[in-house]
Amino acid sequence: MNENKAKIEISKLIKLINYHNKIYYEGKPEITDYQFDQLLKRLIKLENQFPDLIQKNSPTQNVGETSTKNFDTVKHLYPMLSLSNSYSKEEVTKYIERINKLLPEEKISFFCELKFDGSAISIIYENNKLNRVITRGDGTQGDNITENAKTIKNLPHEINTLYNEKTIEVRAEAFMSKKVFDKLNKERKILGEKLFANPRNVTAGTLKLLDKKEVSKRSLDYYSYTLTIDDSNIKTHEEGIKQLEKWGLNISKTYKKCDNLEDIFKYIDHWEPLRQTLPVEIDGIVIKVNNLNQQKRLGSRSKSPRWAIAFKYKPENLSTLLESVTFQVGRIGTITPVANLKPVLISGTIVKRASLHNPNEIKRLDVREGDTVFVEKGGEIIPKITSVDLGKRNSKCKPIKYPEYCPDCKTKLISSEDQANIYCPNSKKCPTQIKESIFHFASRNAMDIRELGPQTIERLYDQRLIKNVADLYDLKFSDIYKLEGFKEQSTRNLLDGIETSKNISFKKVLFALGLRHIGVSLSEKLALHYKNIDNLSSADFEELISIHEVGERVAQSILDYFEDSDNKILIKRLKHKNINFELKEDEIPKSNILEEKIFVISGVFNNFTREEMKSLIKNNGGKIVTSVSKNTDYLIIGNNPGPQKLDKADKLDIRTINEDDIQELIKK
Repeated sequence: MNENKAKIEISKLIKLINYHNKIYYEGKPEITDYQFDQLLKRLIKLENQFPDLIQKNSPTQNVGETSTKNFDTVKHLYPMLSLSNSYSKEEVTKYIERINKLLPEEKISFFCELKFDGSAISIIYENNKLNRVITRGDGTQGDNITENAKTIKNLPHEINTLYNEKTIEVRAEAFMSKKVFDKLNKERKILGEKLFANPRNVTAGTLKLLDKKEVSKRSLDYYSYTLTIDDSNIKTHEEGIKQLEKWGLNISKTYKKCDNLEDIFKYIDHWEPLRQTLPVEIDGIVIKVNNLNQQKRLGSRSKSPRWAIAFKYKPENLSTLLESVTFQVGRIGTITPVANLKPVLISGTIVKRASLHNPNEIKRLDVREGDTVFVEKGGEIIPKITSVDLGKRNSKCKPIKYPEYCPDCKTKLISSEDQANIYCPNSKKCPTQIKESIFHFASRNAMDIRELGPQTIERLYDQRLIKNVADLYDLKFSDIYKLEGFKEQSTRNLLDGIETSKNISFKKVLFALGLRHIGVSLSEKLALHYKNIDNLSSADFEELISIHEVGERVAQSILDYFEDSDNKILIKRLKHKNINFELKEDEIPKSNILEEKIFVISGVFNNFTREEMKSLIKNNGGKIVTSVSKNTDYLIIGNNPGPQKLDKADKLDIRTINEDDIQELIKK
C-alpha cells in the first residue's frame, strides 16, 4: 500500500473507530468488542507502517470517552490507559514471547484476573479519606463523579493505613450485578419502558446521572484491581492487591499468580465455562507482569501499557432445543415466525425466543421444530439462530408450517407480492393490526404522541374506547382516568400529547396514516409534490407513477387507500379535528435549485441543527434520505459522521461535502 492510499484508509478508520467509541459510551453499541478491536488493530498496523500519518484525533492517541459538561473535569494522577486485546492463545503466546525478548534472562511471573465488564474508575484517598472518584474519560482526565460513587455501599469513605501524608490511588471497575440488572429491566418492562441492553451500558450511564437518589437505587458495585502509591515495600502487583484487601476495599478473589504460559492457559480455560456462573458480567481475563519494577521498565505505548494485555472470550454460540414456533402479526399483517427455545444462558441473560423472520430464512437455515439449534446474541444483544445441529436431528423433528389462518382474527392468510412474506389481509378488523396501526400513528416519526405506548393502546382498545386513530381525538379525561395505572397528571399528559399532535406537519401526518409501501422519505416527497391531501387523493395512476420513486406497486397502494370508503370517513373525521392535511407556506420549497438532488446527512454541524440542515435542503427543492445508495448525489458530513455512510459513499464514489459546501452550492 502506498502512502496516499494509507492516508485515506487511516482517516476512514479514525472516523469509524471514534464513532463506535462514542456510541459505546452512550450505551448504544452497534458492533461487538471483537469487531471494534479488529478495526483498531488495522489502524495500529497502518500507523506503525506510516508513522508520519498519525493524526492527533486518532483513537490510538486517546483513551475512552470524553468528559461531560454536567461534571467537573479532573486530571488523573497517572494516565488511565486501556488494554490491548487478544482473541486467541496464539496471540497470548506471541505477547509473552515479546515480553521475554524485552526482558531477556529475567524471571517473569504474571498476575491473571478476570476482566469485569463495567466502567473503569479512579478512586483517590488523601490522608486516608475518600477525596474524589473520577471516570476514565480520555485517559488523561475524566469526570468527577465522587458524590455518585459514594452511593456504592461497600466503597470505604475512610481507610486505616500508615500512609497518613500520602495520596493513594485505587483503580477499579464499577459494575451492576446481573441480579440487579435483571430486576431493573423487569421493573422497566412493567412500566412499559425500553429495556436496557446490558449491565455495562447501564453502569456507565448511571455513574453520570444527575439524580444521586436514582444512582443509589441502582445498587452499583465495584472491584478494585490496582493500587498506586509511592512505597518501595510494595514490589509486586499481587502485594498491592493484598494490601487493598487488608484496607477493606472490594477485591474479587478470582485472581491467580501464574509463573508461565501453561499456567495462564489453565486460568483462561478454567474461567471460560464458569464465567456465566459469576454474579457480574466478564468478557475475558487480564494478564499483567507481576513485578512492578519490570512494569516500569517495559513502559507504555500512547494508549496501552506494554506490561499487560487482555484476552477476550468470543461471543457465546450455544446450542439449545427449538421447542416450538409461534407466529406474530405485524402492523400491515405480516406474519413473523418466532422460535420458542429451551431457555439458555447466553452472555449473562436467559434467551427464550429468536425471530425466524420469514419463510426464506426458515428455508435457508433448514430449521425444524424439535431441532437442536445454535444461538448467539448479535453484538451480544439480539438473539439469533445461526445454524442447526443436523447430527442431532431425528424423526420427531417436524418441518415448520405456516398457518393457513391469521393467529389473531382467523382470516385466511395470503402471500405477499414478493413471496418473501405471508400476511393477513384483514387490516380493518384484525385486533393486532388495529393496535399496531394506532401505535404507528403515535410513533416519533409520525404524530409523536410519546405518552401513547403499546400498553396504553391495549387498555384503550380493550375498553372499546378506540377502534381507529380518529377515536384518539374523541377521548375524554374520564375515559383515560379510569384506566389501570392512570392518575390525574398522567391522564392530562396523554390528553396534552394528543392535542399537541394536531400541530404535526402534513408530511408526518401522511406517514402516520400508514399507507402500504410508503415510508418517511416518500411521504415527504408526496406531501411536497401535492401540497395537500385532496390533491393526492384525486391523483390518477399515470400521474402518480410519473413521480420519481413512485412505482406501480406504490401508485396502486395509494389509489387503493383513497378509494376505500372507511379511509375516506377516517380522513374526514381527522380533518374535523384540525389535523394538518395541508403544507404550510413556510414548508413549501423556496427554490428548486436542488431539485431532483438526493442528500444524506450525517454528523453534528457547527452552524445548523440537523433539522435546520434538512429544512435548508428541502426549502431549495432537495430530497433527504436516511441511507446512502447509488442514487444519492451528496453525503453532507458534520462532526463525528456515521462511518458506515462514509464507507459506502466512498465505495459508490458519491461526493462528500460539508455545511459550507452545501451553502455555496445553493448560492451558485
